[in-house]
Amino acid sequence: MIKEEIIEAYALKNAIEHDGKSQVGSVISGLFQEGLQKKDLKKIIGKVKEIIGKVNKLNLNEQEIKFKNFEDKVKKREEHSGLHDLPNVKGKVVMRFAPYPSGALHIGNARTAILNDEYVKKYGGEQLLIIDDTIGSKEKEISKEAYKLIPEALEWLGIKYKKIFYKSDRLNLFYRYGKELIKKGAAYVCFCKQADLRNNRKEGKECSCRKKELKIDLEHWKDMLNGKYKEGEAIVRLKTDMKDPDPAFRDRVLFKISDRKHPRTNKKYRVWPTLEMSWSIDDHELGMTHILRGKELQIEGRVEKFIWKIFKWKPIELIYNGHLQLEGAKISKSKSRKEVLSGKYSGWDDPRTFSLQSLKRRGIQPEAIRKFIISFGINPTEVHAPLENLYKENKKIIEKSNRFFFIQDPVKIKIKNAPHALVKVPLHPDHVERGYRELKTTDEFYISKKDKIKIKKQAIRFMHHINFKNYEYLSKDYDPKLNALMLHWLPVSKDLVKVEITMPDGSIEKGLGEPKLKELKKDSIIQFERFGFVKLDSINKKEKTYQFWFTHH
Repeated sequence: MIKEEIIEAYALKNAIEHDGKSQVGSVISGLFQEGLQKKDLKKIIGKVKEIIGKVNKLNLNEQEIKFKNFEDKVKKREEHSGLHDLPNVKGKVVMRFAPYPSGALHIGNARTAILNDEYVKKYGGEQLLIIDDTIGSKEKEISKEAYKLIPEALEWLGIKYKKIFYKSDRLNLFYRYGKELIKKGAAYVCFCKQADLRNNRKEGKECSCRKKELKIDLEHWKDMLNGKYKEGEAIVRLKTDMKDPDPAFRDRVLFKISDRKHPRTNKKYRVWPTLEMSWSIDDHELGMTHILRGKELQIEGRVEKFIWKIFKWKPIELIYNGHLQLEGAKISKSKSRKEVLSGKYSGWDDPRTFSLQSLKRRGIQPEAIRKFIISFGINPTEVHAPLENLYKENKKIIEKSNRFFFIQDPVKIKIKNAPHALVKVPLHPDHVERGYRELKTTDEFYISKKDKIKIKKQAIRFMHHINFKNYEYLSKDYDPKLNALMLHWLPVSKDLVKVEITMPDGSIEKGLGEPKLKELKKDSIIQFERFGFVKLDSINKKEKTYQFWFTHH
């Protein structure tokens, strides 16, 4: 459970950032980074509200003084909260990132690669990229595109790896060790039907295949490799204790037959190792010292240890990480693959895939992703993190971007007696040295359709320009006494730019932008005031439309 001092630290920090008033939602977001689990939220919410109540009773000066006691601790947690020491480091650290190439990587997939990268930097070690392209289940097909997409994403993230390996190049090595396991009496070729196997496992009963003579088993293994048996007819199983408390550990599958075509080897191989068989060999052969993997692979890790013991190999440190659940994003590589193949998504960089390619296209910075991932470190329990936390990290990097006006769903209005003027608006209010945008105005303007209903109700302030009420000009300078509603705007002009913005849900927002947008280069990140950050993706010269991708608010 989260300590009260940590809750107080986040409450004070949030209060100082928001004029002395801490908000429950913001504090909870911070606590998720500290390891708070969604299932425990009800238990802690009362205490959070109680502490926030006490913090909000303090004045801003008192909050700042009190926060100094926590500041160093909170800063350290935010920057490297989970990068604890690796266990049993003796000599050079070697780690591996081993994605299955079913599609583009998303943040959850990249988490291991980023943490590995941080650790090998810390210890002066190295990371290997191993494409785990053994043929898996029919539901999990290998994507040919993934062979390019994976290294491309890692390069963008700044992740270094010494060498790249492909499991599909190493089949003969796995065959050699498969034969050794059979010769040692540790594995056997099994012809039992699936239903019989399930019952045997459940009852802890050995099948007749397990009791064959070694000579016969080796012949069967040879026949498997030579293509004598059909898919599903023969498999190789590891001899574990059939009375093991975990039925899933009893006589695990090591090799199976598949007639499916492989993107790299075509149909050269029919016998494919399971994940635990290939990894038990490669983790030893490639010299791994520490393996960081998902908690869902604990049974596979146990099988690896079992095989290492058979060969009398030095055990390797296995470290398990809980699943990263991004709240506010539906991330599924298999679903994305299905939608990409069907044409529903435009490709692997469609914003709805939440792939690293799509985040890059949106303007999410690799440094933001790295800081976001490091903040959780290694956590054996499932981590729930608001997507907004990633955006906060990204905003720190891009918040100095130049600003422009964009009018969504524009409608034309006329302001009586509005002066004709040349309005100079800074590209960034905190960096006037960058220059200005110039907008020539008359008495006709564009505003967003959603804002038109507000005009009849109160005084309006056009940002950087004029005040008016009931469509009639009042004054030029900002006047706090008016209590005016601030709106962005554009002058009616033939020089305005047509703008389209692709949103994270795949929808398109259309409108008009100011003429200075024409000076932007492709991939420029800017802020549309009162709309959000966007990245210039392309320019449709035929339609004269500037096409942006939405980054975040």
